[in-house]
Formats: sequence, C-alpha cells, structure tokens
Amino acid sequence: MNDKELRQQLANLLTARQAHMDFEDAVANFPEKDINTTPPNCEYTFWHLIEHLRLTQRDILEYITEDDYEWPTEHGLMWPAQDATTDLAGWRKSIDDFIADRQTLLEMIQNPATDLFAPLPNSGDYQHNILREINVIAAHNAYHTGELGILRQVVGNWNR
Repeated sequence: MNDKELRQQLANLLTARQAHMDFEDAVANFPEKDINTTPPNCEYTFWHLIEHLRLTQRDILEYITEDDYEWPTEHGLMWPAQDATTDLAGWRKSIDDFIADRQTLLEMIQNPATDLFAPLPNSGDYQHNILREINVIAAHNAYHTGELGILRQVVGNWNR
C-alpha cells in the first residue's frame, strides 16, 4: 500500500460507511424530546453519549497536536456531569464540534507533510503515533455510534 492509499484508508475509517453506520446516520432526525433522555439501564443520556464522543475525539486531537498536552487525571473528564443537560442548540453544537474536529483530523491525515509514523511528543515510552491515534479514534467512534443506534431502537425513536 502506498502513502496515498494509506491516508485514504485512514480517512475512510473516520467517515465512510463501511461495516457500520456513520455518525451522521446515527444522529439524523433525532427527536428533540429525547436529547436528555436516559435509556433504560444506562447511566447517561443521549446527549451525554454525543458529548463523550466529542470530548474523547477532542482529547486525542489535542494529544496529537499540542506539545504541552497533559493526560486527563480523572476518567470522568471524558463525560459530562451525570446531571448535566442541554437544549437543542447545545445538542447541535456538540454534533457540529465533533464533525469540525473530525474534519481537522481528516485534513491532518490527508496532508502529505504529516508523518503518520513519527512518535508523538507527549507519548513518552509508549511511542504512539498519528496512525495509532486515528485507529483509536475510529474504533471508539464506531463503538459508540453503534451504541447510539441501538439505544435509539430501545427507546423507540429510530425512524429510518
């Protein structure tokens, strides 16, 4: 596989409908009344899940791009407070910010000057690189995007 093909495959991991629905499909036509709904047997709302996706992707983007990045000290920092709620504008902002950060990652991947294999400055002994981090983001996003689709079916708001 050449460099151009590798970069396209990475971009596809983040955006293409391959073996699963994409993020845009999962949030399409989401009913406003359910934004702050907690599905049965869950500890979080639909908006919490969207925010978790956004916060985690943003954290990894910062890990890749910021020389002074610091690892989160608490696991819960990647989720909003359990009692936090939002309105339709906040819901849309979470989605738009997620997509904007994903676009930044895509531009980074598609830039031939980006060394996908260079160790990240903050990775220490782990020697993580952009290639690894894109795979982590793609797997995390696919997992929770699927979860979102299933939870929408559970509460009966999946009108495809």
